[in-house]
Amino acid sequence: MYLKNLSLVNFKNYDEAAISFTDGANAFTGNNGAGKTNLLDAIHYLSLCKSYFNPIDSQQIKQDRDLFMIQGTFEKNESDEVISCGIRKNQKKQFKRNKKEYQRLADHIGLFPLVMISPNDTSLILEGSEERRKFIDNVISQTDANYLDELIIYNKNLLNRNALLKQIFETGKYDPALLEIFDEQLIQAGNKIFEKRKVFMEGFIQIFNNHYQYLTEEAEIVTLIYESQLFDDSFKNLLKKSIEKDRILQRTNVGIHKDELVFQIFNMPLKKFGSQGQQKSFLIALKLAKYSFLYQQKGFKPLLLLDDIFDKLDDLRITKLMKMVSEDDFGQIFITDTNAERVKDVFKNIGVDLKLFQINKSVISHE
Repeated sequence: MYLKNLSLVNFKNYDEAAISFTDGANAFTGNNGAGKTNLLDAIHYLSLCKSYFNPIDSQQIKQDRDLFMIQGTFEKNESDEVISCGIRKNQKKQFKRNKKEYQRLADHIGLFPLVMISPNDTSLILEGSEERRKFIDNVISQTDANYLDELIIYNKNLLNRNALLKQIFETGKYDPALLEIFDEQLIQAGNKIFEKRKVFMEGFIQIFNNHYQYLTEEAEIVTLIYESQLFDDSFKNLLKKSIEKDRILQRTNVGIHKDELVFQIFNMPLKKFGSQGQQKSFLIALKLAKYSFLYQQKGFKPLLLLDDIFDKLDDLRITKLMKMVSEDDFGQIFITDTNAERVKDVFKNIGVDLKLFQINKSVISHE
């Protein structure tokens, strides 16, 4: 699978743009603010129905315009698939595959898998556990069509249970039978999600370790740990034990919405004890492990998007990374960098062909 072409209308800083790609390595170069990353984000839209950086669709429309359009042609299984996304202010997002509109965007997720590595990924280390749960959920949902549905059901039931807890607190009227119904609904979806996360992480951790050791030549010992309250007790028992606390705080304090991914270096928290280079290597290994997992599950290679990837990496890690992603295990790659010569030199040194696009004030040209 690869993306043959991309066209944009009124997307972020672009009035119009049309680009054709090679099925190997493609690079977008230019100054900061030129629009390199916006091209990666447009590709992300086509794969995952949303921006990588901003959840509000209407904010992707170019200033003073009413709509944006993105269209791309993927080659998959030796046939063309035309994917288009259109958003008009104050209207529902339109997403089409071969001119046929999706009834549910969830049906598109996983058809054209993609992995993006970006400076924004530091939020996985620096922010709260929700960011790390989203990472797990994003990988699994690209390989399991039912997983996203279970998550939606769980989150809806969690909201309902929390609303009931608030009502009990405010009125003083406690109906254990009603709460038990909400508990059962939460338990049913939660157990399914926990089992899928557990199975996924058992295989994923080893893939991650392999990538990190290759990237760093085993320079550091890092650990990736999946933590869940459901390892210690059944969801039903956890809810029973937590009922008094839940009633006081007016929210559900146990469940898979409390799951955590722990990142460590030399058995210490990566957030506090990892250098910028070590943190970046950890994140790259995490994303490459995601890529390998998707490839294993899908049987074909996802797209790989590398945004500003050379920043904060030493020459050894840059060379190791580029060698790795240019080998047979990886397919089409998109890279952004401010320095065109650096990109050309890296690919020249590893003997890989590159299609280079230069971007200047939203105008795209290529060599």
